[in-house]
Amino acid sequence: MIGSFGWMELLLILIIVLIVFGAGKIPQLGEGLGKAIKGFKKSVNEADALDVTPNPDQPNMAQDVPPQPEQVAAQQTAQAQPVPPAPQPETVAPPQPQPEQARQG
Repeated sequence: MIGSFGWMELLLILIIVLIVFGAGKIPQLGEGLGKAIKGFKKSVNEADALDVTPNPDQPNMAQDVPPQPEQVAAQQTAQAQPVPPAPQPETVAPPQPQPEQARQG
């Protein structure tokens, strides 16, 4: 029957977990599992703090609000100011090879 584990099945599962993860990782796995269960229970019992899904019954308020005069003025000045040209990189000629001097000897 599924869901009714005896002590032999639980012992076998524990041995497999010890082999796969090692004895040092078992406390960390238990802690992580406990935090996950606690977070899941908390999220199920709490109401959503912020619901961002659009409601089809309510109109979108952002479309009905006209822009503020400061926003319009800032957009107009941003469009009116010319953009300065980008500086051109300086080209440097590669060093010329020096002729070898005759050895005196």
